[in-house]
Amino acid sequence: MPLATTAELVASAHGAGSGLAAYNVITLEHAEAIVAGAERAGRPVILQISENAVKFHHGQVRPIVAAAAAVAREAKIAVSVHLDHVEDETLLRASADAGASSVMFDASTLDYDANVAATKAAADWAHERGLFLEAELGEVGGKDGAHAPGVRTDPQEAAAFVAATGVDALAVAVGSSHAMATRTASLDFDLIARLHSAVPVPLVLHGSSGVADEDLRKAVSAGITKINVGTILNVAFTGAVRSTLATDDNLIDPRKYLAPARDAVADTVASITTTIS
Repeated sequence: MPLATTAELVASAHGAGSGLAAYNVITLEHAEAIVAGAERAGRPVILQISENAVKFHHGQVRPIVAAAAAVAREAKIAVSVHLDHVEDETLLRASADAGASSVMFDASTLDYDANVAATKAAADWAHERGLFLEAELGEVGGKDGAHAPGVRTDPQEAAAFVAATGVDALAVAVGSSHAMATRTASLDFDLIARLHSAVPVPLVLHGSSGVADEDLRKAVSAGITKINVGTILNVAFTGAVRSTLATDDNLIDPRKYLAPARDAVADTVASITTTIS
């Protein structure tokens, strides 16, 4: 299937009032597993590659985006490729030629005025090149202190931010936290509903790995469109690797432990994707 764009996938989900999952890709096995799980659920999906993942791949964005895009094109469902939590403006500008159709530009650690200025410049630049731009307001927890837990996005400020910057989607802080390995986050559904009423663009929930299935469904019903998931995939991946290696001290072929890890991630993706659809 031709590579989809994030803009069309998000617009479709937003219009239908359904959720659209975006899963973090670190390795080729992640991309394969995410597509396999989404195919099982029969739903479109976003493959997203964070700035930290690019750093892991020696700072080279093109190879990992090309790999994800190749997997996407072989899928039986609509799949787009997105760059997530980009703070480095050099990487932002490299995204135009890398093959992703969208970028999440993260200036949320700046004060409000500086965030607006940087994000507007990023949005203007992205739109000139046909890219969809997501941004963040009201720091989401779990980012080494920069995204302080307990911070919440103010609806009026969010509406003003979107009007001032022209972004296409907004990640909001409503109780989730990045890098949670347990699904115990407590979301503010009333705040999500107020943000949905105040903000004209689709809302994004970061840190969704820490949110239970029932609460993900409630978040979508309250107004969240894009659901970002990363850590819980790595919990499944690493758990499967550990279990497999524990069965045989002489096992050295990485295919023997990467295959069950890939399967475990696909199972997780299928479950979450079905939950929010």
